Amino acid sequence: MSDGTWITLISLGVTFLFMLGTPVLLIIFYWVVGCSFVLDLTLDNTGSEMLNVFKDGFALLAMPLFILTGDLINKSGIAKRLSDYAYACLGWLRGGLAMASIGACGLFAAISGSNSATTATIGSMLHPEMVKGGYDERFSAATAAAGGTVGIIIPPSIIFIVYGFLMNLEVGQLFLAGIIPGVLMVLAMMSVCFVVCTINKWGILTNLSITRMTKTAIGAWLGFFAIGLVLWGIYTGKFSPTEAAGVTVGFGIIVGLISYPLNKLMGNDSTIPVDERTFGSMVVVEGFTLPEIPSIVVRSAQITGILAPLIAVSVVMQQILSLLGAQETIGGFVTSMGGYYPVLFTAMAMVFIAGMILESLPVTIIMAPILAPIAASVGVDPIHFAVIFLVGASIGFITPPYGLNLYVASGVTGVPYFRLLRYSTMYLFSLLAVWILVAMVPNLALMLLPT
Repeated sequence: MSDGTWITLISLGVTFLFMLGTPVLLIIFYWVVGCSFVLDLTLDNTGSEMLNVFKDGFALLAMPLFILTGDLINKSGIAKRLSDYAYACLGWLRGGLAMASIGACGLFAAISGSNSATTATIGSMLHPEMVKGGYDERFSAATAAAGGTVGIIIPPSIIFIVYGFLMNLEVGQLFLAGIIPGVLMVLAMMSVCFVVCTINKWGILTNLSITRMTKTAIGAWLGFFAIGLVLWGIYTGKFSPTEAAGVTVGFGIIVGLISYPLNKLMGNDSTIPVDERTFGSMVVVEGFTLPEIPSIVVRSAQITGILAPLIAVSVVMQQILSLLGAQETIGGFVTSMGGYYPVLFTAMAMVFIAGMILESLPVTIIMAPILAPIAASVGVDPIHFAVIFLVGASIGFITPPYGLNLYVASGVTGVPYFRLLRYSTMYLFSLLAVWILVAMVPNLALMLLPT
């Protein structure tokens, strides 16, 4: 049989395995190994290429560091303070806790720079609260998964850095361009929360209290400081995004270790409702002890252990697709469309389809060098197209069959993957609407850029 026939049979075989519930990591791995044999690529070469993904990818070092940052921020109590602030602002609305979860994802994204860390942290923290508040557990888990999509759009963002490096664009401008689309994504998902929760009458309404909002804002000051520290350091060039991840890890450890004895010395009790706490008691977070750090690191390693192999095998998959001529075929097809909008929407469709089966990093590595020059040739601004491309890639995080955030949310909440799909679909449509709006209105991405 010809190589094409073998590759078709291998692809059909792994598709069947997926339908049987085989993990996506194994699906991609089986496809990579099978195609390697067909193309006479040694497994030694495949293994070395997977190793090189991390050995030569300095930017990828930010991934485990930002994930660790998320766990440190969560354990120290800062993430809880951010979610309390979001709930104080939104709890008086129907579905306020669900909207607060989305809002907390937006705030946390500005610290972690990672979709998976955002999903894991907010999901593990607010999912139990939402279930206790009368929300459907499937909706709660899907909310965490959807909220995590802004993790790579609201700056800082690991994938914006990779895109900027690939396409020789200024990362600072990419970060600025991602702010308004990221906020629109948050608002769109909040709208879904409000509609779904109003229809199902989920959630317990609270009174709008300026005092509570002020207290929770004071309580969240360390979170706001961490966000400002990351953005200030990157925008001023004081440190790279990967170094920023290291700085936030150090910040999280120092704050956690100092806050714990201070909290005990002040006699603060985190179980006391916010309304009954003094303004002074809100300044210091709960913190953690030195012996707790290993368990925090182990939890971060578990999440990294899910993501790192997925990224590695996906990058090797990209190399095999290149050998098969997929890049030339895609480029020729898009170019044949001709015209501004036909090329733009064809490119968006390509990104959406690729995001359904691949992680955002290999999607960017495979597709961006092909599609960006074609888009530029018909007059699409490079920064604008970068935002369009990466918003589309972020939507892939909740799009089956890959849907990385769906897997992360399933892992931290215990809700089976396929049970999330009913409510994640609603978020998916709202994000698609924002994506089209950003594509049609370039100023949404470009208005904050310096003239």
